[in-house]
Amino acid sequence: MHKNIVFLLNKSEITAGKPGASLGPEAILTAARKKGSTFFSENEIQKVAHVNHLLDLPTKFKFAKRIDGLITVYNEIYNKVSTLLKNKAFPLIIAADHGSAGGTIAGIKAAFPDKRLGVLWIDAHADIHTPFTTPTGNMHGMPLATALNVDNLECKVNDVSEETVALWNQLKNIGNIAPKILPEDIIYIGVRDTEHQEDCIVEALSIKNYPVAELRQKGVAAIMDEINSKLNSCDIIYVSFDVDSMDPELTSYGTGTPVKNGLSPQEAKEILVSMAQNPKTVCIEVVEVNPCLDDKKNTMAEVTLDLIESITKTLKQ
Repeated sequence: MHKNIVFLLNKSEITAGKPGASLGPEAILTAARKKGSTFFSENEIQKVAHVNHLLDLPTKFKFAKRIDGLITVYNEIYNKVSTLLKNKAFPLIIAADHGSAGGTIAGIKAAFPDKRLGVLWIDAHADIHTPFTTPTGNMHGMPLATALNVDNLECKVNDVSEETVALWNQLKNIGNIAPKILPEDIIYIGVRDTEHQEDCIVEALSIKNYPVAELRQKGVAAIMDEINSKLNSCDIIYVSFDVDSMDPELTSYGTGTPVKNGLSPQEAKEILVSMAQNPKTVCIEVVEVNPCLDDKKNTMAEVTLDLIESITKTLKQ
């Protein structure tokens, strides 16, 4: 199906709340070496430039921490993804934190400006905060808001500086297309840890979430049929998979914001393989492995490697 798969390693972790996610991509490569797998040598690997040195400096943007650096990261991933897609490659992104996913979406939209983009967001979190609503200022909770070009001022709790607002508007407009996706073209799986401000905008925008309980009640196959039907009007699809969508008791706590009662690794695999089989899927991203937090050595990376191998084998069928 997709012979030209390119692994894009993105070590940016400036938007996470806990350090260590930058080691996630290498931890996955280490898991492959431990397994004796030559998997990564069989496909092209590219790397995205990062600005993680900013973590050693104070940030003056209380409600959008290191947003100045994130603009650089967005532009880097935007250029990489758009170039790969224009060259008929399939970007399979292994990223540190989830904050750069808005740059991925910008890159996809730049490659296909006239196509309607659907997004399947598999995550314990909604990632639709803005500087006006965030309780932490950590921007890995904001990528979908940048792609949707929303501020959620109706739920405003923070007084944001003019400089932050200017940078936020710049971030939302990277690629000169805003919005890049429509609310009706976003589907969540596994979201279960949100704040009131996120609940309000998700409800207002009518974004569908498939909780784990519903997935188990109906079965993965039935849910995937529903999702493919809901995204049928889209021309292309992007899949963003955060490992915290999985239950830490069934994997490990090797991620920045683990939440219990998540997907099993097998359920995650079935979902990802199903999306890899969908010919409309043009990019898949896997994020948030943090080996520094792993209570079972490198287990999260090992589980994630298995998922990535399954995705890749499916894409090459």
